[in-house]
Formats: sequence, structure tokens, C-alpha cells
Amino acid sequence: MIRRRAAALLLLVPFLLGSVGQAQAAGYRYWSFWERDGNQWTYAPQGPSTTRPSDGDVQGFRFSVSEDSGDATKPRGTADFTTICAKTPARDGRKRVALVIDFGTTTDAPSGETPPAARTACAAIAPDATTADALASVAKPLRYDTNALLCAIAGYPRTGCGEQVTAEKKPGAAQKEGTKEGTKDEGPSVGLLAGVAVVAVLGGAAAWQARRRRDAP
Repeated sequence: MIRRRAAALLLLVPFLLGSVGQAQAAGYRYWSFWERDGNQWTYAPQGPSTTRPSDGDVQGFRFSVSEDSGDATKPRGTADFTTICAKTPARDGRKRVALVIDFGTTTDAPSGETPPAARTACAAIAPDATTADALASVAKPLRYDTNALLCAIAGYPRTGCGEQVTAEKKPGAAQKEGTKEGTKDEGPSVGLLAGVAVVAVLGGAAAWQARRRRDAP
């Protein structure tokens, strides 16, 4: 009986340890790049330095914390190309690209920094120019790291580039009652305690079996 129970508990160990791993999951604070089709934002399949938008395109940038592109936060605002580029007339030899730049919320912001208000801009650029060229024409200074990752738009943030942060700091994450944002849990997780209990049971069962064999005639 004890052997069967121990075997059953052993099967639970990967699930319990998995829950512990999820509790320790982390995200990254970075500028995400988006393209808009009608009223829908989609995560851009390429980076701004290789994307070559067409005249009339709307593209967006959002500074936030996310684990990956699947849960990245989209730019806010509903302004379309006509609205954003209303004061930028069409010209021969130039294309117009509407940009939405969302600096995120105070929860997204690195410690000690305050995000600027979101803005829109209409970039008039050469026909073969990239989105990075469009952004540079309306939102300097830009900052990139050695791997060409976009780190800052219009000087925000002042420092950092794609740094890892704890999952508890992720925008919109529910905070535990009686705790403050950015604080660490004071005790072990439920999954960890359960895992310890399983190990203890298995250890006890093994010791019992050993004593039984030793005392057998």
C-alpha cells in the first residue's frame, strides 16, 4: 500500500515543481514593434531596421514588460493614418508613414523614471527607407545596443535595454493583498511546500521498507 502511494506521489513531483517554476517566471522590459491593419495591431514579424513600410502604413511602438510576443502589450490609441498625417501632404519621391509611440505606464517604467505621454507622428521618408529611418526622423534620440536592439525612443528610457524583471512587476498583474509592487514573497510558495511534503513522504516510505527488510527473519 505504501509503495503504491509513494509511486502515485512521485508522479505528482514534475507538476508540483512545474508550478514552482511558473511562479518564478520572468519577463523583459523593452520596446515592442507593431503593425496595424485596419483597427487591429499585430506584432511585427521583423524588426524596425529591416521593415520597409509602404506609403499609408501605420506602425506602432510600445514600451512594456512581457514574457514574449504572445503576451506583449499593444500600443494604445485609435488614430488612423488620415488623422496622424493630416498635416503632412503627399510629395513626389517621399512616402508617409504614421507612427504611434506609446511610452507605457508607470508600472512599465524603470525605477526612477516617468514615461512621457504617448504621441503620434507622420514621417515623410524616402521610398526605400525603413521603419527605423521613419522613427529616427521624428523621435530622436534613439538608442540601440550592440545587437541592434532598440533600447530607447526620444531618449526614453535613459538606461537599460531589454533587462529581465520579475513576473510580479508585469503590468496588470494582480497584487497580493497587503503587499506592495516590487516586493518579494516572504515565504515559500505552495508548490514548493507541496514538493517538500512529497519528498518527505517518499523518504519515509523508503525508510519503512528498509527497516522491514532488515527486521525480516
